[in-house]
Amino acid sequence: MSQTPARSRSRSAARLAAVQALYQQDMEKIPLPTLLHEFHHHRLGATIEDVEYADAEVDFFDDIVSGVDARSDELDALIAGKLAQGWSLARLDKPMRQILRAGAYELVARIDVPTGTIISEYVDVANAFYDKREAAFVNGLLDAVAKDVRK
Repeated sequence: MSQTPARSRSRSAARLAAVQALYQQDMEKIPLPTLLHEFHHHRLGATIEDVEYADAEVDFFDDIVSGVDARSDELDALIAGKLAQGWSLARLDKPMRQILRAGAYELVARIDVPTGTIISEYVDVANAFYDKREAAFVNGLLDAVAKDVRK
């Protein structure tokens, strides 16, 4: 029974780290293998500036980061299709784009993970960066994407 919460925490940590990695890749244009190596050896489960990073499920982290990287055009089209008229993906700030991309990727590619879990987890990630309004935006947008891709 204690394994489930540990796995859940490990996957939550992987999701947060994936969003951070995707943001770093977007900002610095780091090649994917270099980015993954840096996170594997210097971030996941490490202590940096007195902040202890939770152990993350590495394979799950890799899947999200690599999947978003490989399918970014498809994911961006899904997200853009759910934005209000007059809004574009470019108008969203970079961390928000990465949260939405990672969430959309899981909805499309990780059918082993329940829809509600994915949306809830990325709302939690949004709460780490934003206020309630933005977290509600993530909830609504990912819910709309889920209705298209998980029929």
